[in-house]
Amino acid sequence: MEAQGIAVAEAVGLPFTLKRVRPKGAMRLVPAPFQILLPPKALLRATASSDALEPPWPRLVISIGRRSVPMALAIKRLSGAYALHIQNPKVPARLFDLVAAPAHDNFEGPNVVTTFGAVHGVTPERLADAGNQFAPRIAELPHPRIAVLLGGESQAFSFPPETATGFGAKLAILARESGGSLLITPSRRTRTDTLEALAQAVAGVPHFVWDSKGDNPYFAFLSLADAIVVTEDSVNMVTEAAGTGKPVYVQALPGRSTRLSRFHALMRERGATRPFEGRLESWRYVPINDTEVVASHIRKALGLESKA
Repeated sequence: MEAQGIAVAEAVGLPFTLKRVRPKGAMRLVPAPFQILLPPKALLRATASSDALEPPWPRLVISIGRRSVPMALAIKRLSGAYALHIQNPKVPARLFDLVAAPAHDNFEGPNVVTTFGAVHGVTPERLADAGNQFAPRIAELPHPRIAVLLGGESQAFSFPPETATGFGAKLAILARESGGSLLITPSRRTRTDTLEALAQAVAGVPHFVWDSKGDNPYFAFLSLADAIVVTEDSVNMVTEAAGTGKPVYVQALPGRSTRLSRFHALMRERGATRPFEGRLESWRYVPINDTEVVASHIRKALGLESKA
């Protein structure tokens, strides 16, 4: 979620600070829709933050996730800052200046920008920089190079080692039959034993598995891959992969989410993704990235758009 907020902030072009917030004490027992009824100063006093929530106030406040809604609205009421919320805020959209909600959230309103999937920071420039820096480390790996982006446990999905073993076997067959290689990176939610099981399953084919040491080569893999396979549990990773314009395959996991099912259906209809069935195909689509659409609305409202 932080990545989405940062992507919009970078696209707007103003200097920004990331603040992680959560209610503290008895406020943790108060549902977010009721927290917004409290006086702003009282609410902020009952908020734990990674950095102080105090003046000087910003011109723009970006919040993401429903738990951050009360704090963002409190800052807006105290400062008059322009307020953007990303995703469905679970409160009336009119409380914000702008809401950027993905199509699969089914959230609409006069001040709602509907995005296709998650907003993200995948740009040609970022991919080129990351790819150029990392390329020497995988220079010996043959094409086609297949990036594998791993999610993990969530409320809706699980990713146990036995699933990883089957997934890894399918990837190994694909690499062997295509003469290619695998570029594998886990996320914070990937279980250690799950990653170990997958790594063991692909041990016999050319591959690179990020070991969580140093910087994650995630953007480098997106840049250097010929095709991308992503587990279905992450809207962010699937949308970021689709920001490359490359073929994106989605690997099913145990579990189900109605909301994510809508998202994946929309991505398939858009022509960006296909289910992973162990084979490579080639197709084209316009890269998916609505971040600039959202940022443009904000720059215009704040008078930051170029007059040229």
